[in-house]
Amino acid sequence: MHRYRSHTCGELRASDVGTDVRLSGWLHNRRNLGGILFIDLRDHYGIVQLVVRDEAGEISERLGSLSKETVLRVDGRVTARGAENVNPELPTGEIEVEVAEVEVLGAAEQIPFTINAEDGVNEERRLEYRFLDLRRERMHRNIMLRSRVIAKIREKMTAQGFNEMATPILSATSPEGARDFLVPSRLHPGTFYALPQAPQQFKQLLMIAGFDRYFQIAPCFRDEDARADRSPGEFYQLDMEMSFVEQEDVFQVIETVMTELFEELGEGRHVTSPFPRIPFREAMVRYGSDKPDLRARLELADVSHVFAGSGFKAFADRHVRALPVPDTAQQPRRFFDELGDFAVEQGAKGLAWVRVGEDGSLSGPIAKFLTEQDVTALTDALSLKPGYAVFFGAGEFDEVSKIMGAVRVEAARRAGHFEENVFRFCWIVDFPMFEKDEDTGKIEFSHNPFSMPQGGLEALRTQDPLDVLAWQYDIVCNGVELSSGAIRNHEPEIMFEAFGIAGYAEEDVRREFGGMLRAFEYGAPPHGGIAPGIDRIVMLLADEPNLRETIAFPLNNNALDLMMGAPSEVGEARLKELHLSVRRPAGR
Repeated sequence: MHRYRSHTCGELRASDVGTDVRLSGWLHNRRNLGGILFIDLRDHYGIVQLVVRDEAGEISERLGSLSKETVLRVDGRVTARGAENVNPELPTGEIEVEVAEVEVLGAAEQIPFTINAEDGVNEERRLEYRFLDLRRERMHRNIMLRSRVIAKIREKMTAQGFNEMATPILSATSPEGARDFLVPSRLHPGTFYALPQAPQQFKQLLMIAGFDRYFQIAPCFRDEDARADRSPGEFYQLDMEMSFVEQEDVFQVIETVMTELFEELGEGRHVTSPFPRIPFREAMVRYGSDKPDLRARLELADVSHVFAGSGFKAFADRHVRALPVPDTAQQPRRFFDELGDFAVEQGAKGLAWVRVGEDGSLSGPIAKFLTEQDVTALTDALSLKPGYAVFFGAGEFDEVSKIMGAVRVEAARRAGHFEENVFRFCWIVDFPMFEKDEDTGKIEFSHNPFSMPQGGLEALRTQDPLDVLAWQYDIVCNGVELSSGAIRNHEPEIMFEAFGIAGYAEEDVRREFGGMLRAFEYGAPPHGGIAPGIDRIVMLLADEPNLRETIAFPLNNNALDLMMGAPSEVGEARLKELHLSVRRPAGR
């Protein structure tokens, strides 16, 4: 028999009754019931129940004194459980193993929190003892889901003719927009490598080199603050690029991969396909967001025209967004007050609303400020019917969009207009190429400066810059942006013109992006790509609210590794070798 096991803890079944087995795993739980000791033994594959009867006193005493999470090897015989003791929630629930011999393989100290139950321990403690936290069923399941996601992505990308290639980790600084993590060079004093924010330039260079279809499960490094859907430090993405394509070609590849992936690993949740294409400006008006959650079956409407020049000063000559919600007028006043409180939490001063009565009349806090003409115009613009409630937000475009976008989703949840157990994807397209800085009034890139402008060189030379759209797109699922992508600008003349509009001289562009420009001058194919985030894909599939629940060893909110103690100080000898000195902030 094998030194450690003949079977795993998850594979024994009723057909194994009478078999002598050897198992190894962790002491998961223990119950002493009237002289009979029951032990749950756990390994990667599952849990099996061990039983030690009173006559085996030495083994019972030994097992009864061991700390939970001690690693054991046990020998014993598989027996059938009585019908009243079968556990239908366990695959091994029809059997148990009568223990004949036990060996301690790894002693355990008193554990700092419970492994066999979610006991509400704080996240900092969990991250400090992450190796224990990962033993919990939920975390173990999430990490294994991540493994399956990556395996299936590789399988599906290869099936579509993509080739997996590696790109450098040590490179030059990136134009991605976030802060780089820098690595000092020992051989070249005073110079630094940068960890890649994304393999953007390298994957474009692979297209220029003629490889046609590339993908990679790529590590990316950005020195930015944490959010629930963004991990500080590093993350992984499905990075892909393809040559001789237009926007729709990229969409077809990614839609196929995402649809199959979410159908196969989504545990029965429906995936809507094909994914709708929603222009950026339309998304902002209808949903108040460029990452709309389409599970909410409500839409916003711009009713600014109704109140243009109105005597209702709160709405007059401002961006006014209305949210009509059917079958809601009969909700109690508390419903409206709580939704108003939610809007205040999002930054609003309040939330105006009206009800539509059986005769079509409007009632509510602002109804008295509306003229008969206003009521008629609103009824026509929103196709109002008896039973509707309408919520309003007014202010600057970006501000009111953000607030009412959040109210839209919350109102849908509270009023029963929200789809559960579905994955609703969409593409956001037609992003503006440029925007105006509110403080300086200067024209700058609104998104990715290396996207191809729609209309090419002619559009850049003849259109108002704020009207130029880019071949740029985002993929969104259930309100989570999975990735941005673009058809790339591969023509130097167009690049110089685009950067010139944003205030960059040609020599600046050559200095900052000389490597890419040199490659473009030697025959670059039209190409485009995208890079959906692996962490966010797993977060959606696992139905987790926080990205860190999908990563084996994440940094905390302050970009600290509490388990390994990173970042850490470096000794003077090492600093000297790297030609560095440390200048600390005052007071530290």
